[in-house]
Amino acid sequence: MGSVIKGRQMAEIEGPFVVFIIGVRINKWMAVHRWLPVMRSMGPMLSELYANKSLGFLDASYFISGRGLSIVQYWRSYEQLEHYARGGANHLKAWQDFNRKASVGEAVGIYHETYTVEAGAYESIYVNMPPFGLGKAGQLKPVTSGRETSRERMRPDHEDR
Repeated sequence: MGSVIKGRQMAEIEGPFVVFIIGVRINKWMAVHRWLPVMRSMGPMLSELYANKSLGFLDASYFISGRGLSIVQYWRSYEQLEHYARGGANHLKAWQDFNRKASVGEAVGIYHETYTVEAGAYESIYVNMPPFGLGKAGQLKPVTSGRETSRERMRPDHEDR
């Protein structure tokens, strides 16, 4: 992760984009042979995506919970996300492995949520943070006069956007 940027920043990204949240939940801790391969499958997929930015993947952030791992991904378009899900070599293999092995029983769960975001229909604030989340997937800009509150940053007609 990059250096801390002092002060208040907001994210900016041109055009519409997609937020994709994917995660793994460990339901039975003792069934390591069921959930560990699922957790390990995420690394090769993300490596493939970071190495091939032309696929439409912009960036990802990881979050560990008491029972699993969630990854928030940013994509340029839903079509590019769907294309990767259906044809990405590492994703297809991981999905086939999950269906063959881990879906037997209930030791591990997986989920995903997909959100399409229209241009300008978002807001963010980062205070004394390195580039993170949407600010890392897009770009960071200093918070300026007229963009100090969440409501002001949500105004899509503002000339700064």
